[in-house]
This record gives sequence, C-alpha cells and structure tokens, in this order.
Amino acid sequence: MRAKPAPINTPEAQDAASRGFSIDAHRLAAPKAAPGLHLVATPIGNLGDITLRALQTLAGVDVIACEDTRITRRLTERYAITAQLKQYHEHNAEVARPKILEALAAGGSMALVSDAGTPLISDPGFKLVREVCAAGHAVYALPGPSSVLAALSVAALPTDRFFFEGFLPAKSAARRARLAELARIDATLVMFESGNRVQDTLAELAEIMGAREAAICRELTKLHEEVSRAKLADLARDADALETRGEFVLVIAPPADDAELLTPDALDDLLREQLGTHSVKDAVAHAVALSGRPRREVYARALELAKDLHRDSRGGDGEG
Repeated sequence: MRAKPAPINTPEAQDAASRGFSIDAHRLAAPKAAPGLHLVATPIGNLGDITLRALQTLAGVDVIACEDTRITRRLTERYAITAQLKQYHEHNAEVARPKILEALAAGGSMALVSDAGTPLISDPGFKLVREVCAAGHAVYALPGPSSVLAALSVAALPTDRFFFEGFLPAKSAARRARLAELARIDATLVMFESGNRVQDTLAELAEIMGAREAAICRELTKLHEEVSRAKLADLARDADALETRGEFVLVIAPPADDAELLTPDALDDLLREQLGTHSVKDAVAHAVALSGRPRREVYARALELAKDLHRDSRGGDGEG
C-alpha cells in the first residue's frame, strides 16, 4: 500500500513556503533561521549592496527588529521578504527589550537591523546584545555595508589606525572642546555630521586642525555620491558651495609628527569649557595634556580667562 502524499496546506508547509526572497524575479527558498539574535548589516544607500546570507537570514527569522519600519520595508519589499517588522530604537528600547528576550527564550529567531549599515554603530543595539548574551542566547554577526569603512576606503588617507567618533556635539562650544581632544589622537579620525551642521564643523576643524588632509564623503553608494579631498582649511573655505543635503562622513588625517596640535583660539575654547566645571588647577592640567603646550603658557592664559569669566558672571565690571 502506497503512503499518502503529505498535505501541502498545513501551517508548517505554508510557513516554509513564505520563507524566501526574490532576486530578479527568481524566487529562492530560505531555511528557518537558527534560534537567537542575528545582527544583519544592510545597505547604506544602494539596495544592491546586500549579501545573500543577509537576505536568507532576513527571510528566515521570525521577526526583524528595526529602527524605522518604513525604511526597512523598502529593503524587504525590494526582495519580497515577508518577515514581520517590529520597531526597536532608542525611544522604545526599554519596553521592547524584555519582549525580545521573552521571544528568544521561547526558541524564537530575530534579526536586528539599523536604518543603514551595520547594527550597533551609532544606535542602541549594544544594550540589546549585552542582555541577550547575559541571558545565554546565541548572537550571530552578519557583516556587510558600513559607512565608516566605505569612507575610509575612498578617502585616500592612512587606514592602519583610525578612531571612530560618531556624531559630534550639536552645540558649538562643546563641539570645539571635543575637537580639541580629538586633535591629540594619533590616528585617522572618522566622524558623522548632519547637513545642517557640516559647514560649521568644517570651519571649526580648519581652525583646530587646519593643516591636515581630509575627505568629505557625502551620500556614499547613492546616486549623488560625492567625495572631496583637500586640506581642511581649503575644504572649510569652499564650504559655502557645499551641497548640504544628504548624509556626511568626514575623514581627517592623523597629525604630523611636528604638528602644533592646538591653535591659541582652540586652546582658549578648551580652557573656557574646562573652567566652567573645574578648578583652575584641574583645567590647566587637562589643557596641558590635550594641547601639548608648555604648562606655564597654559596656566597664564587660564588665569586671564578665569578673571574674564568671573567678571562676566558678576554682570560686567560694576559700572552702570
């Protein structure tokens, strides 16, 4: 007696049929993803920059956790992936993490993606990974696109050592103080900047590190990709003509061996920031370490600025 053929309309069969993705109208099956958290790098612009393993995993997980479902849906629709999308971002992370851990504890599989690039780079994913690991669940990394590495590769600057800063502070005083600290790092610097601040940041970079070579990378991998390479002073001079729409990665060469690390104006900015929260002694110690200038010079300047700050806090010089 012949065995009856297996039914094709069971929930298991329907679930298996839905797990898949399409490339150029060719439908490919995807196996159910292994239980655990899968960190999937996604394109930073061009949707063609996705690995086969990433597509297979996104199609095979139970849920895709993403920053913005509208952005991730463009990718899943492009490749006909039907996995459920759920938001995970800095504003809902405290509520969403326990639910994700509960799903993983039940044997579920989940992919974590950012809006673009590799998860955990300038997003809240590291807290989730930390708690998933602490709970004993598996975590898998699926490498792929990264705007940091893409910018480094096209900047034509040293890549043997680099320091990734992420986004700089939004306020000018804090940004200048941070740039003064970054100027001390003996490595190529990589930082993100928004279009509405990039011109101001270039001006401050030129003031603090103006002799260095740099690259402005805009809209990497996208239709209007642009890379400008020159000295910071020249890039800042031409910043008024810069197209500010889009996303920017700035890459700055390391300091020369004989470079003067901080200009007088940059030293003043650093001292003012330090004097706002520290004693003169501590502010001077910090500024000497960061500026490379003689302690006697820094101490004398700190005393002058401290007097100005004290006078300003009293509302001027008392006349009126």
